[in-house]
Amino acid sequence: MLTPVSKLRSWRRSRILRRSPIHQALWQQVTAQIDALTGLTEEELGRLHDLTVLFLEGKKFFATYEMQINDFVRVAIAAQACLLILNIDSQLETKVYPGWQSIILYPGAFVARHDYRDEIGVTHKRVMALEGEASNHGPVVLSWEDAQPGRTQGDRNVVLHEFAHKLDFLDGTSNGHPPLHRGMSSKTWSEVLSAAFEDLTNRVEHHLHNPFNPYATTNPAEFFAVMTEVFFQTPHRLRHVYPDVYHQFALYYRQDPAVRRPR
Repeated sequence: MLTPVSKLRSWRRSRILRRSPIHQALWQQVTAQIDALTGLTEEELGRLHDLTVLFLEGKKFFATYEMQINDFVRVAIAAQACLLILNIDSQLETKVYPGWQSIILYPGAFVARHDYRDEIGVTHKRVMALEGEASNHGPVVLSWEDAQPGRTQGDRNVVLHEFAHKLDFLDGTSNGHPPLHRGMSSKTWSEVLSAAFEDLTNRVEHHLHNPFNPYATTNPAEFFAVMTEVFFQTPHRLRHVYPDVYHQFALYYRQDPAVRRPR
């Protein structure tokens, strides 16, 4: 039996969905261009639509420079972000990706300046050109040139990457170990992903064949984010190279993209 609070949240959710539906023509235009959605059933696409509506209700988009934000831009980013949580929103009522609000869009790659401390404790400034960036309670920052549907190449998808970081931050720390579901083993997750991370790092350091983006070897958090891209973009490759990682991701995301997508 639903509690009064649960009933109120359910009513609010239904009200948002009734008040702010996405026009069917726009929804079809967006979903037809996102490779990672290939193979979703009508029922799954319906749930993705509802999550996307809730996402858009709670997030604000900001443009930089000559970037123009329209409904296509908003829906395209929201739909990709919500693919990650399609089957892990059992506690969701009206909030999607809670704890922050803003998405900042640049027309192309943007420059970020960060301080970092080296092994002996000296602080340095680093300037980098980025396609995307995410922090714990801060905004998600994206290059629209790289985030727009149709611009993904192979296993690359900057939207999936940055929102995987947001899931990783749900326990307050980005370390490649997001809060797992009941029944999943934290020990197994750590062992499987650590072994794959070490293997990929060895491949990169010794110039061996590497089927994935070497950026994944930066640290465990980036490994999780990059492998999330691969899991949804080229799932058969991940299942072939690191089957145990694929299995852990299938348990975590509660999806099996290799089954629904052709090779």
